[in-house]
Amino acid sequence: MKGSKFFSVVLSCCLIFSLASCSKKNTADKKIKIGIAKIVQHVALDSVEQGIIDVLKENNVDAEFDLQNANGDVNTATQIAMKYRDENVDVAVGIATPVALALANTIKDIPIVFGTVTDPVGVGLVSSLDKGEGNVTGMSDAIPTKQHIATFKEIAGIKTLGYIYTSNEANSVSSLKLVEQACKEQGLNLVTQSISNSSEVRQAAEAIIDKVDGIYLTTDNTVFSALSSLIQVFEKNKKPVFSGDVTGVKEGGCLMASGFNYYKAGRATGEMVLEILNGKKPEELPVRFMTDPKDTDLLIDLDSAKNCGIVIPESYINDANMIFQNGKLEEK
Repeated sequence: MKGSKFFSVVLSCCLIFSLASCSKKNTADKKIKIGIAKIVQHVALDSVEQGIIDVLKENNVDAEFDLQNANGDVNTATQIAMKYRDENVDVAVGIATPVALALANTIKDIPIVFGTVTDPVGVGLVSSLDKGEGNVTGMSDAIPTKQHIATFKEIAGIKTLGYIYTSNEANSVSSLKLVEQACKEQGLNLVTQSISNSSEVRQAAEAIIDKVDGIYLTTDNTVFSALSSLIQVFEKNKKPVFSGDVTGVKEGGCLMASGFNYYKAGRATGEMVLEILNGKKPEELPVRFMTDPKDTDLLIDLDSAKNCGIVIPESYINDANMIFQNGKLEEK
């Protein structure tokens, strides 16, 4: 009897140890889940998404990626945020301001990393650029708007600038203020046209084409998702386009484009996700910017210049690392 009791105790201990071992093994073997959502699908935001994924894979992170596209709809962005919250993803990534805001407003106990948000303080994602805010941090895609517009004036000789922006996207409204300041400093007239979705881009371009000498594009995701229709209007009327995003204009039609490489921006965002997976808290990570000159691209479209009757100074052509000519893009 005593022997049987002793055997039962030993068996119970072994069973408990076995269950503990299994529990530990299952926790260790748990696959990491990363939610990555973007506001719309276009080449720049796709490049950010790919950059994030590549960094994590290169660092041997065994992750399942839940990739979502809000198709330009804020309500859909909120639904995606709720999905990530309910599924308890390890990190939620929001590419562009509306998605980042949806995540931050919905999720309070899961790390959130935003990517390509122009004014994270202004839209309320963080209160300081020096550190994250609670469970939120990320990467800003702020561009040198004033410098761009000064260059556009110098090269194209514009006197009246056109600008199309998405009125319900905080990123675009913040950018509008910078464009207004730049035009005031450069003595340029500004003609604006607001839109609410990508289907209105062509109509907006046609509404201002006779009132402007050229158009400047900031990193407005809704505009870029229908960029080809805008370019068609300006090409037909032989008026130049200057873009603050290079990634989205590699198919031609834009006189000049200057901005950071969105794939590299995605990699920078991915590095922040990696830091969080390795134990850092979002509030410990400052907002990141793409400030290294090596991360910046300059594209000159000589076909567009010829169409608009504009001569690009040789110094700019020499500085460009991308030249579009004879219908083809050449990278230096």
